[in-house]
Amino acid sequence: MDNVTEHLASMIIIGICATLVMDVWSWLRQPLLGVAPPNYAMVGRWLLHMRHGQFRHTAIAASPAMAREKAVGWLAHYLTGLAFAGILLGLEGQRWIHQPTLVPALLVGIGTVAAPFLLMQPGMGAGIAACRMPAPNAARLQSLLTHTVFGLGLYLGGWAAHGLLI
Repeated sequence: MDNVTEHLASMIIIGICATLVMDVWSWLRQPLLGVAPPNYAMVGRWLLHMRHGQFRHTAIAASPAMAREKAVGWLAHYLTGLAFAGILLGLEGQRWIHQPTLVPALLVGIGTVAAPFLLMQPGMGAGIAACRMPAPNAARLQSLLTHTVFGLGLYLGGWAAHGLLI
């Protein structure tokens, strides 16, 4: 397998694994912590409204529903996971697949919390770092926990890629 193919295959495996781990955590939060899983249809709604020039919403749930918003939201969720896996590989290089280590994966995972804090939450009406939410500190903690779990998923995905490709 050439380097480009190995790099892309690694990114896909790692991104899907990490996003799956994050989703399992999100589904377990409800029975464990009483926190509902994210509604990716709202992400799809936000993204689909961008086609019409609307990038910010007062409250995304109050914005008009869009056709296929759930599918678009889930697709965006997994493509974002692939992009974040690409960032990890871009920082660590393909050599990381030969010996995945936890710290870089966790640091990238935790760093990805900047995306919801600075982009998604403001655009969807929650404000920077959920400052407009009823319990902003609880929302911030949940985002941080979820993205830390995503980092763990990056690490596990690294070992999955190692096992499948190396």
